[in-house]
Amino acid sequence: MSKDTILNAIRRGLKRGPLPEDQALGLRARMAAHPRHLIPARSRIDRPGQIALFLRNIEKEFGTFTRVPDLDAIPEAVADYLTANNLPSDFAMAPHPELAAIPWSNRPLLTQRPGRAQASDLVSLQHGYAAVAETGTLVLPAAAVRPTTLNLLSDTFMVVLRASRVVGAYEEAWDLLRAENRDERSGGFMPRNVMLVTGPSRSADIESTLELGAHGPRRLHVVLVDDDPAAFA
Repeated sequence: MSKDTILNAIRRGLKRGPLPEDQALGLRARMAAHPRHLIPARSRIDRPGQIALFLRNIEKEFGTFTRVPDLDAIPEAVADYLTANNLPSDFAMAPHPELAAIPWSNRPLLTQRPGRAQASDLVSLQHGYAAVAETGTLVLPAAAVRPTTLNLLSDTFMVVLRASRVVGAYEEAWDLLRAENRDERSGGFMPRNVMLVTGPSRSADIESTLELGAHGPRRLHVVLVDDDPAAFA
């Protein structure tokens, strides 16, 4: 069904024709240069404050985190987390070049399976694209190197995230996506899916009792790589 067919059907339902030209001009001008929404004041804080707010919100939303100085420290952090929670040492992992470059051989008992998650996977490790400090939300756009199944199927969901990718508000996260996803034909494109993950899956639908892991992972653990010098100022 063409766009014109759909729009004409809507017009018939509204019992009106095309917009008058003056209204159409105003609408086109707004679409070409729309005003930015207000950014909440709590996101307009310095970098150390943004990182601290992000981590507080992770814990507030029933998640956990570990801070590491660099990528080389990730294997030890992952191994310690899995051991502390009595979890298996094998996990599905996003086939992202940054994760592949981590020196996993430093912890030979860890076993990674790059690719999509399977229903039998108990643990998965995802590459974090960005995060929003004001709500403690992870931004995970779908990509071949960032399979969406990793976000949903495992009981325990781990995410490696750079501190430099933590932004204050949602508007800034969308700015990153628009700036970093471009092609020559269209001038820009967005991923087919962008998951916004705030804490582990949970529901209170039954007798208002909070249940973790209702529709996805029951654990969310963020490994935050402290690569932003401004966060320590």
